[in-house]
Amino acid sequence: MKRTTTALTAAALLITLTSGCGGDAAAGDDARHVTVTVGYQSKTINTVTAGTLLRSLGYFERELAAQGQKDGITYKVEWQDYATGAPITAQMTAGKIDIGSMGDFPLLINAARGKQLNNPTHLVSVTGHNPRGGLNTVVTAPDASLRSLKDLRGKKVSTSVGSAADGTLVRALQRAGLDPQKDIRKLNQQPAVGASALQAGGADALSQFVAWPGLLVFQGKAKALYDGAELNLPTFHGVTVREDFAERRPQVLDAFLKAQIEATGYLNEHPVQAAEKVADVTGLPAEVVYLYNGSGGIATFDPVLRPELVAALEEDVPVLRSAGLVDDVDVASFVDDAPLKRVYGTGYAERLGAAAPASRAEVWLKGEDRTRAFASPAALLEFVAGHPGQVRAAYVPDAATGTRWYADKAAWVQDGPDLLPFVTEAAARAHAAAHPGARTVTYAAALERAS
Repeated sequence: MKRTTTALTAAALLITLTSGCGGDAAAGDDARHVTVTVGYQSKTINTVTAGTLLRSLGYFERELAAQGQKDGITYKVEWQDYATGAPITAQMTAGKIDIGSMGDFPLLINAARGKQLNNPTHLVSVTGHNPRGGLNTVVTAPDASLRSLKDLRGKKVSTSVGSAADGTLVRALQRAGLDPQKDIRKLNQQPAVGASALQAGGADALSQFVAWPGLLVFQGKAKALYDGAELNLPTFHGVTVREDFAERRPQVLDAFLKAQIEATGYLNEHPVQAAEKVADVTGLPAEVVYLYNGSGGIATFDPVLRPELVAALEEDVPVLRSAGLVDDVDVASFVDDAPLKRVYGTGYAERLGAAAPASRAEVWLKGEDRTRAFASPAALLEFVAGHPGQVRAAYVPDAATGTRWYADKAAWVQDGPDLLPFVTEAAARAHAAAHPGARTVTYAAALERAS
């Protein structure tokens, strides 16, 4: 775990206030020096507009510096990096983190723990979301004989219990007719541990959130077994803040949300450059970051708290309750869009009405700082075939779910004149079986046919 600090000024003395309210309660509301502690997950790249990218751009520090000019307070930001949302919640309920970002299932646990420990929190914005659930994926070893979720009966499956990926696993198994508690052996592991277990044969499959599945598949260490978008249930990550901090320092929360909105704009307007920035900080390949965070990627970045996302939280509560992770959660009182509306002003309603960009076929050539879009997967394949050795990455949307995936890792189907990509072999086989004359083909064969 890395914990680093960014200072806003070169002042010799900056007082770090560490009482039960994270940054500044020890000195009271008239403190001239305030430390704001932000918990984030650098490698959970669906949260970058409230974490990795935001920190890299320095927008929050800039907003606080401007605020300091108004109120005479010296602000300092302490960024704390974690692998999952659970430790962020633990630190928030202990009063040591003021603002945090995490996935939908951890957000509910955050709400439950905050209420239980009399240190309530509120969901105030969204970072990235996928309307169908494509941010979570179940993968298995490249040479595994597993062909579908039903083949996981009696197998060891690694996930992070209480995470969004765990929620996807539970729901997917139930739809496949398996009991998540009895029919598999669930291994509760951190993402990196689970990835190692999969490679070493200690786990038969891994259910994880962005960006672990995409990373392992890109590295040739895994193949997709189940696309979370098949659930057709929204999944997202968001920003949570301690209630006492938000009430005492509304100007700081406003500064954070303004900075997040600007970071979101930067990501959407400069997707390749944003992917490179995140890659530089995290060590993740830029091609993997772009799979999720690029233009038309698996994640859509928009801070607004859409009704369908709030409704998805309501549907998530019973899953966590059945696992014994929460008793109940009052979602309505947890979600608070007032701060974001205050920052957006009249523009909030306009953002609510904006449609998410559609996933599309794209090629990223070596040496270029932009991608090229194509009208169809077949057109992309034709271009790739004509540029041997020049392609850095090629992305195609799943023909059924729209989930973007690597063209060379996708499962392909030739259906008449059409070449259709799918994230999983199971989905490709299902399409071929349902369409007379259609058949699965290799990537090499698809390239040849397209050219």
